[in-house]
Amino acid sequence: MKRIKFIMMSVVLLLSCSAMQAQFGKILGKAIENAAKSTVVNKAEQKTEEAVSKGIDKVTDPKNIKGSGSKGENGNQSSNTENASGGKTGANPQQGGKAIETAYVKSDFVPGDEIIFDDPMTSEKMGEFPSQWDLIAGNAEVANIGGHICLYMEAPNTAIAPLMKNMKSYLPDVFTVEFDYWVNNYTETNNLPSQNYRLHFYSADNSDIMELEFAEGAVKWNYTTPEGEHRYGNLDMKEKIDSWSHLSVSFNKRAFKAYVNGVRVVNIPSMAVPVKLSINRTQWEGHRCAITNFRIAKGAVPLYDRLMSEGKIISYGITFDTGKSTIKPESMTEINRIAQLMKDNPDLKFSVEGHTDNTGNAASNQTLSEARSKAVLDKLVEMGISSGRLKSAGKGQTSPIADNSTDEGRAKNRRVEFVKM
Repeated sequence: MKRIKFIMMSVVLLLSCSAMQAQFGKILGKAIENAAKSTVVNKAEQKTEEAVSKGIDKVTDPKNIKGSGSKGENGNQSSNTENASGGKTGANPQQGGKAIETAYVKSDFVPGDEIIFDDPMTSEKMGEFPSQWDLIAGNAEVANIGGHICLYMEAPNTAIAPLMKNMKSYLPDVFTVEFDYWVNNYTETNNLPSQNYRLHFYSADNSDIMELEFAEGAVKWNYTTPEGEHRYGNLDMKEKIDSWSHLSVSFNKRAFKAYVNGVRVVNIPSMAVPVKLSINRTQWEGHRCAITNFRIAKGAVPLYDRLMSEGKIISYGITFDTGKSTIKPESMTEINRIAQLMKDNPDLKFSVEGHTDNTGNAASNQTLSEARSKAVLDKLVEMGISSGRLKSAGKGQTSPIADNSTDEGRAKNRRVEFVKM
């Protein structure tokens, strides 16, 4: 009897162990399955990260950036919300000098060649309404913010437009718009991004083709395609607070692009054709809204074409700090294009010649133009161009190409020329 009980207990124990082993096997199998899945996911994520990293490296590698700018300006991409060089991090003027220059090299903005409106505000009287602008709504006056004479839009929903001979239609089918705008400390005034400027572009029948809202942490846009469709997009971005930032816009027959501090944030392949524009301040209270150095220019002829037709390249895209030879960061786009042109054409040699308008003392202008042309030469050498292929010359105010009695004329006279040797 004891023997039978022992056998029965042994069978029960064996069956229990088998059940436990089966259960353990299921658990182990499930764990192995989960681990396998995790490994697959991790590998997929790793491959994705590697692909993204390679993509970013390819985009940001200066060797892969087109230098001439002509193809980049006409090139279109399929997505209306595509932005180059990472608008969230690239448009950050708080980076170091080298990092800022790299960001500008990534930009494909090409300033127009023929200036049709220019207002640096320097000749305006404080407290008066600026002489080159029309007031559509609200209130505006000339002020000094951050050391810059500017057009200050006082009231919410203020709207202004540049004074042109034909106020109904003045934008060509290829144009650029540039200006500086004031960025408030939005981290204190509002804990959310607030687009407190609106740049409007209108059609011949006064329809709103593009509404670009920007500043203080974000940019968003609503636009109309040539077929009449309404589309939109938005992007967070970084700007230096309590300081001036730079907005650039280009339109090429149908392609619209916008840049903040030289980095592209809007890239629209197909938009209806605008003929005029206005700038509005939004309804945000407690924000200082101001613009300065406003310029509209026609066209953007490829560098090589300009060189072949004129024997020189006249550049308005290279600018300097006021009264100094310090090259502004946004100038790096144009300088990079010149450097690439010279790399693509090893026999090409240039005389870099600086020109000023007639404002101020002639002797000071001569000295300043010499220092500025030398600064551009040094930058090209730093970028790999042999010093034996370059020389610099300051022309001061001695060689005007336009009337110095107008703002547009003076703007044309302030230039850097690359004369073929």
